Amino acid sequence: MQITSSPNKTIQNKDALGGHDAHAMRSVFFISDGTAITSETLGRSILSRFASVPFETFVIPYVDTLERADDAVNQINMAHQRYGYRPLVFDTIVDPVIRERINAAEAFNLDIYEGLVGKIAEEIEVEPSESIGTFHGDVDSDSYKARIDAVHFALDNDDGARTTHYDAADIILIGVSRSGKTPTSLYLALQFGIRAANYPLTEDDLFENSLPKALRPFKDKLFGLVIDTDRLVKIRNERRAGSRYASYQQCQQELRAIQGIYISQGIPNIDVSTMSIEEIATRILQMTGLKRRIG
Repeated sequence: MQITSSPNKTIQNKDALGGHDAHAMRSVFFISDGTAITSETLGRSILSRFASVPFETFVIPYVDTLERADDAVNQINMAHQRYGYRPLVFDTIVDPVIRERINAAEAFNLDIYEGLVGKIAEEIEVEPSESIGTFHGDVDSDSYKARIDAVHFALDNDDGARTTHYDAADIILIGVSRSGKTPTSLYLALQFGIRAANYPLTEDDLFENSLPKALRPFKDKLFGLVIDTDRLVKIRNERRAGSRYASYQQCQQELRAIQGIYISQGIPNIDVSTMSIEEIATRILQMTGLKRRIG
């Protein structure tokens, strides 16, 4: 079974978890009978409230047999023995038999479905199905096709490489180089089915104080990303350390110029300096009124 881990070793405060030693590494498992995306996304969101605690995280997808469940339990128990604290386990397992096997581990289990599904069933007076993944439908669904089409569109129209299909775009992200356009475009495609293109404004574009010719017919689709100068310098130095491209002066000049274009052209924009990709995408949908194409 494939397990991925990513320890977070930041330690600042104490007593973040009910009086336990906040200096001790805590193991966290995200487990599912599917991809584990839901359990990991929700789990990490919750854990972000405990930033002072060092977590070592493990993702275990496709726990859909008792054999795989036993394998997961062994991993959890080994983590318990390694650190001396019960691991936290976030799971979205539907099958009650497999879920019961996971719950037998030496861990603090947080079953995401069990509590929520029970409350919903009680409220709407309908017994939940034990089928796995029925809400998502099969891979031939319209939603799945819309997602894949949007991802292909984002890849084909990344970084201004092609501009001939902008008429089919839902949105065109613009900004200086390394301001987060590509990952945001892909996230919009993958999570919402939004057809997002992106175009970097180069030094020549910026200091002409006007939109490039390729963008002018699609002004109503443009959305700008802004980033703090210090943040941009750091990101660019990771790519081209010590270069003019990564210098503070160059970054500051580009950002001032692009702000001028946003203002003069009336282009909506947001400062993404302290935002995650998820936050950026959600804010864009909120500000533009774009509707997700997938459920």
